[in-house]
Amino acid sequence: MDVMELTVNEALSTAPETAAIFNRLGVDTCCGGTLTLVEAARAAGMAADELRAAVEPALAPRG
Repeated sequence: MDVMELTVNEALSTAPETAAIFNRLGVDTCCGGTLTLVEAARAAGMAADELRAAVEPALAPRG
């Protein structure tokens, strides 16, 4: 699954450290929690690839 299809809430649940990333980038983690990361990037006025680069390492499978 593409991480950009996750909602903000799903990303936060999977990797709580994304909260600091979202806050730094101006992504709404409260009212915008139901947005997908693609939609959240758009709402924050940034390119989806910029948000992907910031959160993908935190959301990468660990094993």
